[in-house]
Amino acid sequence: MQRREFLKLLGIGVGTAGIAGLASPSRAQEMTDMPMPTATPAPAMAQQVDWVAMNEHHKAGVTTFLNNIGQDPHYWPEEYQPTLDNSVKVFDIHCQEVHWDTGGGNLMAAITYNGRVPGPTLHVDEGDQLRINVHNEMTQPTIIHWHGLLIPNKMDGVPFITQDPIMPGETFTYEFTTRNAGTHEYHSHINATEQVLKGMLGAFIINPKDTSREPVVQGDYVMILNDSALGFTINGKSFPYTQPIVAKLGDKIRVRYLNEGLMSHPMHLHGMPQLIFAKDGYHLPTPYMADTVLISPGERYDVLIDCTEPGAWAYHCHILNHAEGQMGMFGMVTALVVNE
Repeated sequence: MQRREFLKLLGIGVGTAGIAGLASPSRAQEMTDMPMPTATPAPAMAQQVDWVAMNEHHKAGVTTFLNNIGQDPHYWPEEYQPTLDNSVKVFDIHCQEVHWDTGGGNLMAAITYNGRVPGPTLHVDEGDQLRINVHNEMTQPTIIHWHGLLIPNKMDGVPFITQDPIMPGETFTYEFTTRNAGTHEYHSHINATEQVLKGMLGAFIINPKDTSREPVVQGDYVMILNDSALGFTINGKSFPYTQPIVAKLGDKIRVRYLNEGLMSHPMHLHGMPQLIFAKDGYHLPTPYMADTVLISPGERYDVLIDCTEPGAWAYHCHILNHAEGQMGMFGMVTALVVNE
């Protein structure tokens, strides 16, 4: 690009007078002699921040969180143990309307699988034959979509495309054989803005037959992210009622992120990087390191964390109004505690 064109793009005149003016020693001296601008104080705030109260609220939340460590044994989604019908693994999913406590007695209207947010984790092996009986005990129709799974079309769980809705009082049975290993999910696919955001979601994990690419870890954690109807939650709870990951120095842990909300959530871990090695159930050809992992709605990421730094490390969504405000931390905040 010619200099004249470049100056035009910058909005600088390129006439003879303009160039001469910019190059003139006298003009340069005039500019040097001009007084420097001074900062204007901002107008006084209409209401001063009560810093003492802010600190007290912030400290109280952290104290509650620390005192609550180990006090919620059901925080990490529990794996559903199936019954066996010959070689078929059988699960029963009960769709129920309940009041769910997102923490500290904050009861909210929820729609659940088996009475919990999130629903139980279905953890099976590649090649398993499954039978999943879905009992609709609610006051509205529902359906389940097996997000990320390779299954027959008629089992995909989309109303009026692959099946009719499951009406109140009805039971529908899904039957398929698991084909693709990895971290997947299941959730409602009818009135989803209400049903999923109010709790109809869960992890669906399939172990691979070929374990050669699977990492050896000392801990395996599911973090289901959700927002809107129940607030900003990790596994159905909001800080300070989330639970930390507790590990030992030298441990390697696996974290499976699943985003079931309406918003993207960049999950940031202080102190240690995360090795991102799988997305949507599939191993990446080139894993990479990051301290912040952006998970969009519907996405799943598997990461590995080498616990090399002792201490309690903050672990949170880095969209700040999902995690921290004037009165302290809230919502999508937890910690990684590495003990020596």
